[in-house]
Amino acid sequence: MSDRLVQYSADRGIARIALDSPRNRNALSAALVEQLTQSLTEAGADDTVRAVELTHTGSAFCAGADLTETSRGGMKAGATRVLALLRDIVALPKPVVGSIDGHVRAGGLGLVGACDIVLAGPASTFSFTEVRLGLAPAMISLTTLPRMDPRAASRYYLTGETFDATTAARIGLITEAVDDIDAGTLAVLDALRACSPQGLRETKPLLTAGILAAFEARADALAAGGGIEPGRAA
Repeated sequence: MSDRLVQYSADRGIARIALDSPRNRNALSAALVEQLTQSLTEAGADDTVRAVELTHTGSAFCAGADLTETSRGGMKAGATRVLALLRDIVALPKPVVGSIDGHVRAGGLGLVGACDIVLAGPASTFSFTEVRLGLAPAMISLTTLPRMDPRAASRYYLTGETFDATTAARIGLITEAVDDIDAGTLAVLDALRACSPQGLRETKPLLTAGILAAFEARADALAAGGGIEPGRAA
């Protein structure tokens, strides 16, 4: 593809995937989702890769859905793409480490929840903005609700308030808030480099079985409703 929206490289057992569409804050356009999916597939098939780093360029990690495409192509197609992407991250047979130092909104939080380990730097902010747009965070609930403290989920789902990395760590949305995102990420990636590929492959399913079961139970209904589950969100 001539218009690259996702960077991919591999070094010393780590595949680095960076969202690289800063002009629209790394929104989940059809092209970006396709390229991100291809990069995940490549990392999953590479026997030299132990783990994946998912990161970004620009001041935003991901602003969520590309609303210009949603208005043209309908909500169902976009919901189907995003749900498939989130499941691919969760089901990838290798750990995925989110490395974030920027703003995360709406569907971008779904990516955060899908990662196995997430570090966020001081420039990071988070917000479930759907409620302020007359929507519900139904799709991304599959990956974020299993991570978050229930009371915190109620607050931030219902208010759409913006919160920082320290709060995100406290409520379980991310693993750790770090002052130096590069140093923090390197420490985690070096720890994963020291692990057995087979051990990582056998351990990850223990952590993701519940989330994958929720996808099996609810993803089709969510996609059919354009991301709004019948009977659960109006």
